[in-house]
Amino acid sequence: SAGKSTPVSRRHHLNRPPRCFRSWLSADGEVWLYRRQRGSQGFGLNQQVSSQLTLAPPKGGAFSSFPMHRVLITGGTGSFGKAFVANVLKKHPNIERLVIFSRDELKQWEMLQKFPKERFPQLRFFLGDVRDRERLRRAMEGIDTVIHSAALKQVPAAEYNPLEFIKTNVLGAENVVQACLDTNVERVVALSTDKAAAPINLYGATKLCSEKLFIAANNIRGNRSLRFSVVRY
Repeated sequence: SAGKSTPVSRRHHLNRPPRCFRSWLSADGEVWLYRRQRGSQGFGLNQQVSSQLTLAPPKGGAFSSFPMHRVLITGGTGSFGKAFVANVLKKHPNIERLVIFSRDELKQWEMLQKFPKERFPQLRFFLGDVRDRERLRRAMEGIDTVIHSAALKQVPAAEYNPLEFIKTNVLGAENVVQACLDTNVERVVALSTDKAAAPINLYGATKLCSEKLFIAANNIRGNRSLRFSVVRY
């Protein structure tokens, strides 16, 4: 229960929440996100943004195995994706499959030089765009966990090319949701940004829309063993 929770150390975070948020790891491996109440020094549970994500076991913790066996990360050749892949391969070398889904063939080739298939046979590279729902479906076959980090992120570019950001950050997010609903994915973690809180620019607005899509997707999952979560990174 939340009352028996213990603080999550930074090295177990997939995100670094704004200062008004505090995260806790419960005894059963769920992350609860608390938000500082206005006019108060304390924190109250924010049910709307609490993510119920099973994390990798902390060192010496109660969990006995890595909960994600076949993982796909969209935007896997970006800054977060490269760090995530390196961390997973280092700490969990026996992971069954780790799929890098991105649209940049040069960055995929560069990652392949860093992680050669002879040493990392569990690594797969899929060329594709989150704007292409059919390609997402094909890439997610046999996947149990999706990390969605693909996005257009440059604030000035968003103001000059608004429709492109909407196509990738909003419509692309919906494509990920639908592809996960159509396959046997069990866990989805979408990366967002603190700019989605009371956004004043288009980039923040698109990420806010993306958050809403992923959280609302929990209402239409039916009896699927599927959970959608959002973290602000």
